[in-house]
Amino acid sequence: MRLHPAVEAVTDRIRERSAQARSAYLSLIEQQAARDRGADRMGCANVAHAFAALPANDKFRVVSEKAPNIGIVTAYNDMLSAHAPFARFPDVIKDEARKRGATAQVAGGVPAMCDGVTQGTPAMELSLFSRDVIAMGTAVALSHDVFDAALMLGICDKIVPGLLIGALHFGHLPTVFVPGGPMPSGLSNTEKSKVREQAAQGLVGRAELLAAEQKAYHAPGTCTFYGTANSNQMLMEAMGLHVPGTAFINPGTGLRDELTREAVRTVLGIVASRHYTPIGRLVDERAIVNAMAALLATGGSTNHLIHWVAVARSAGITIDWNDFAELSAVVPLISRVYPNGLADVNQFQAAGGPGFVIRELLDAGLMHEDVLTVREGGIREFTREPDLLPSPAGEGSGGGLTWRDIGPSRDTDVVRPAAGPFSPTGGLKLLTGNLGRSVIKTSAVPPDRLLVEAPARIFDAQEELLRAFAAGELERDIVCVVRWQGPQANGMPELHKLTPPLAVLQGRGFRVALVTDGRMSGASGKVPAAIHVSPEAAAGGPLAKLRDGDVVRVDAQAGTMQALVADGEWAARETAVMPRALRAANSIGLGRELFAGFRRNALHAEEGACTWL
Repeated sequence: MRLHPAVEAVTDRIRERSAQARSAYLSLIEQQAARDRGADRMGCANVAHAFAALPANDKFRVVSEKAPNIGIVTAYNDMLSAHAPFARFPDVIKDEARKRGATAQVAGGVPAMCDGVTQGTPAMELSLFSRDVIAMGTAVALSHDVFDAALMLGICDKIVPGLLIGALHFGHLPTVFVPGGPMPSGLSNTEKSKVREQAAQGLVGRAELLAAEQKAYHAPGTCTFYGTANSNQMLMEAMGLHVPGTAFINPGTGLRDELTREAVRTVLGIVASRHYTPIGRLVDERAIVNAMAALLATGGSTNHLIHWVAVARSAGITIDWNDFAELSAVVPLISRVYPNGLADVNQFQAAGGPGFVIRELLDAGLMHEDVLTVREGGIREFTREPDLLPSPAGEGSGGGLTWRDIGPSRDTDVVRPAAGPFSPTGGLKLLTGNLGRSVIKTSAVPPDRLLVEAPARIFDAQEELLRAFAAGELERDIVCVVRWQGPQANGMPELHKLTPPLAVLQGRGFRVALVTDGRMSGASGKVPAAIHVSPEAAAGGPLAKLRDGDVVRVDAQAGTMQALVADGEWAARETAVMPRALRAANSIGLGRELFAGFRRNALHAEEGACTWL
């Protein structure tokens, strides 16, 4: 299938605008790759320190036999369900490496915080910046520079983007990402949301709400809704950075263990191959566009309109929200997974999963097929799903891996072919106007709510909105504006706590929208939310000009976001300054003092909110 002209045009534009930076990046990783191996290049004391803790046989292999040495960077902790399964992965990896004549070392660990734990608390103001901390932690881990390849163990919201940014700064290394998989399905996401809305109205108490939440989040593995964590996994598949079909295999299964071992075999295969594919060459403008297409086709997390800008920058590639918007106009929505549908990711996997989506996009000319991946078979390998072969003894499984064709959709309420999609366009929309540039996730918004025009109520913090809702002050058509929530103001927290009360207002028949320079999470749903407004209010952006009662029009169909104020009056208005008390409150306590430099240096959301440039 010939590549769709719009996909080709966006890719060409990205390639052209990125030419100078990409060339410099490739030159750098070629210089790094051309050096001697670390154990041969370094001084004897350096080498002794690097391998002092290895078992004697491994030490002999890596130093004397020049065996490949794999660096493991892990986001393991036993507090968070998604990362708890990684506890035993290093032992599995080391065992498989030894079987293949190689060695492996845990090069370092990176932090993994959970937005589900910190949602609505001051700690959430560290969340976005934790991505760059993770990238730095990855760089520190790999800076020992004695590795021939790397495996990245991470899965959730900021962790995968952070690991990927860090890995791309060591772009000369072959690298494979190793996920842990989702927890089994518990309480349905629909029921969970219902209880949350009831709690927002005071119809159920804390005990009932806690019981529902514990039924939803109940076991090791990622959460089962299609938020940022699971969008990460879809994008890793679309970029060819996983073992094919690994994303949504549950933890603690024989298949999951075998796929982890296959990650070792895969990365060692790249080291030994004449088709040497370090991650910095693999992640080019075509791979980035493939990730964008997969995000749009699945109605994935809005957070990736920030993260993937930063990821691309790390490989010398420049993308912007116009690129997403142009792709969204031609990439159809072919999956419905909560919050833009009823199914969870386990049902998505059972219906066909990432492999079905990638096949449909490739066949429709909406993804590049001529890309490098961690597998010699290319991106077509990622259109199949893995399974265990029977053991040679004929009892159970254990005979290795096989991959099979997925075939047609097994549930057309969850995934559909590109020729018969849920929507002819993707699930994200760019909004522009006198309030700046913003994005909105449209895939879960009812069609009759894509246009909201109403008086604005201005809030300086999400807590103010929650108090106004509890006091009954928002019972009308309203555009709620929550400003001072961008990267420079307070680290750009997710405002997902606002979803239940706004959904209640919409359910009562009011026309409701949210406008904010903060984030709304990968779980943003049926209430129209114009988020990531850039430039942010704290940087003098237009949200700082808005006043209570200004009529605001949010039109996701036309792609506009406008304060309906006369041009002359708007131009003459004073731009408010972030209240000093609010800025002080946002910078003290729970470690926020340590991130002052991040806030000062952060770029706008459309520039990836990067803090290192």
